[in-house]
Amino acid sequence: MSTKQATLNQRAIQQKKHGFLTEINKNGMLYLIMVPGLLFFLIFSYIPMGGLVMAFQDFNIIKGIFGSDFFGLGNFKFLFADGTRETVLRVVGNTLWLNFLFIVFSTIFSVALAIMFNEVRNKHAKRITQTLSILPYFVSWAVIALLLEAFLKADGGLLSTTLANMGINISFYSDPSPWQLILVIMKVWQGAGYGAIVYIATVTGIDPGIYEAAEIDGASRWQKIIHITIPILRPTIVLMTLFSVGRIFYGDFGMIYGLVQDNSLLFSAADVIDTYVYRMLRQLHNYGMSTAVGLIQSVCGFVFVYAANKLARKYEPDSAIF
Repeated sequence: MSTKQATLNQRAIQQKKHGFLTEINKNGMLYLIMVPGLLFFLIFSYIPMGGLVMAFQDFNIIKGIFGSDFFGLGNFKFLFADGTRETVLRVVGNTLWLNFLFIVFSTIFSVALAIMFNEVRNKHAKRITQTLSILPYFVSWAVIALLLEAFLKADGGLLSTTLANMGINISFYSDPSPWQLILVIMKVWQGAGYGAIVYIATVTGIDPGIYEAAEIDGASRWQKIIHITIPILRPTIVLMTLFSVGRIFYGDFGMIYGLVQDNSLLFSAADVIDTYVYRMLRQLHNYGMSTAVGLIQSVCGFVFVYAANKLARKYEPDSAIF
């Protein structure tokens, strides 16, 4: 019995080895293409996780990670101390609210662009409009900040001057009230075209026969969009939203710091976790506290993704990540 079992185990091992070699021979080029991406994530995402230990240390740059004193939860306690609690709650609230607005409006405009491009029949017009919509994504936020300043600055700004001539006086760089709207507009303008690429791929993959059958039944163009295109896009929308939810605790540092910079008059509306941590690093050089904030962001992001994925698995099983 034992000899028979050993023979069976040996055969199973040989089949596994043979199966692995067959898989490599069959899809070797695909695995080779994966290597750069895997190395990128290994070097820039997984190896740096070792630095999370700084969140529990009174980190000293001279002593390094291995020599710094253990600080327990001291870095986390400082974030919620009486002197900083109000600021932390404000930046967390701003981060969540702005990201919620970014996700909602970016998704709406990206889907709308994808549908619009699909409805354009002239190939040259379609290429031109797609290119123009994607171009802002490749413009630096530093350049966009200069362009925005030309519109909003109090002295000679195009929009400020136009509003002043209409009797509406707004000092954009000292009044925080319009800035969340400004940030949403800039985010959508910069990213909606690029975000539409995934939805365009889904829309172009729809069987034309479905649309033809709908036309025979007398469906208008709008009815085809509502009853065919959007339902087919729904799993992709859910999937992309899940990916976005994973970064809901991360502010778009490049955009917000590029547009707002260190203007404390706008912090009540535009200060987010990442800009707050950056200022804290610059002023206090407290690496442990900054790492603690990053760890909290990661954990909260994972919890949000897990909860959102549970909902997706319940209502849209094909779109669930796991």
